[in-house]
Amino acid sequence: MTTIVSISAATALALAGCSSSKSGGGSNKTGGLNGGGGGSSSSSSGGGGNTTGKTYKLGFVGALSGDYAQLGINEKQGAELAIEQANASGKYDFKVALSPQDSQGDATQAKPAAATLIADQNVVAVIGPAFSGESEAVNPDFCSASPVMPTVTPSASKGTLQTHGWKCWHRIIPNDNVEGAQGADWLARTGAHKVFVLDDASPYGQGVAQTMAKELKAKGVTVQTDSVPAATTKNYAPIANTIVTSGADAMFYGGYDANTALLARALKSAGFKGKQVSGNGSKDSTFTKQAGPAGNGWYFTCGCQDATTAAPAKQFAADYKAKWKEDPSTYSPEAYDAANLLMDAMSKAEKNGGITRQNVLTALNAETFAGITTTIKFQSDGEVVPSNLIVNLFQQKAGAITGLGNINDLKS
Repeated sequence: MTTIVSISAATALALAGCSSSKSGGGSNKTGGLNGGGGGSSSSSSGGGGNTTGKTYKLGFVGALSGDYAQLGINEKQGAELAIEQANASGKYDFKVALSPQDSQGDATQAKPAAATLIADQNVVAVIGPAFSGESEAVNPDFCSASPVMPTVTPSASKGTLQTHGWKCWHRIIPNDNVEGAQGADWLARTGAHKVFVLDDASPYGQGVAQTMAKELKAKGVTVQTDSVPAATTKNYAPIANTIVTSGADAMFYGGYDANTALLARALKSAGFKGKQVSGNGSKDSTFTKQAGPAGNGWYFTCGCQDATTAAPAKQFAADYKAKWKEDPSTYSPEAYDAANLLMDAMSKAEKNGGITRQNVLTALNAETFAGITTTIKFQSDGEVVPSNLIVNLFQQKAGAITGLGNINDLKS
């Protein structure tokens, strides 16, 4: 959420409210990674495996301002909490700082953000990029850097990212092929006969919509499709009327929260009575706030956890709310897991030659890490093993989006 994605997370889902931040990582090149130690030293210890007292950086790339900032903010806050807890616990003999780079979910702006992190020799790995469009733009830069930069995205969900052969890239959520297929199966299973599938012309929106349409057709459901570019569309009344006159008893929108909110209001005005569904890019507080009562009843598929109800995330949810004065939202727990995963890999790298980007990448590829969202174990293409991937269904009721559970278990 998620995928801008070139967008959503707006507002973070996401994909997509909160204060924005453009704080960057600066280009501090003290202690180069090629020397084996990296990090800025607060002691007289040298490079290699002795890292006591040193501070390393984890980068972050995602939207922290603009129309689609919320998903990035959610992720940044989850990662910051993990890092703060690790530093306070004394679990590691090194410290970690977060270097967040604001891309506004824009692939063009993600390029200099990535360059800043690559140039900073203290950055040993990156959380993100948050969105699919920016992932396609900068993952080649991260993976061809010297030394190579390990990345873990908690939200970029486009179903082809794993096919590019990026050896530094990892994803810890189900991709859109998984999410879209399971969403389509649920719609068919719960009685949909004709579904209008709409996308926002973004890499994320098109990908999840195409998967949804393909799987619906395979299930014998009639499908009508259309595409309305989010970047140039503010009036959704025409497409809402088209959806109503199509005779569809359900509709799916592949897009991000702010635009989904506009669509929801238009559909309500047009009198659409069918089931309304979107993906991870729309599941966020921005949708809830901007859609108003028109958002009630909407469903959202998401390869993400509802940290407010999931038992493994109970302590995380309490700690998150204590720090940020709000409940964790879309992809906050996934970013928390990504940060903890990378710090665990750093600790293992430290014992195997020192904390360098290459050593962290080697440790990351071999991880079996029990997070609060799932057990993270990667395949050779950077995806989590399929048995550990879960897609959940959410619904907005009375102005709040709540989790309904594993979509494969739901009968209605």
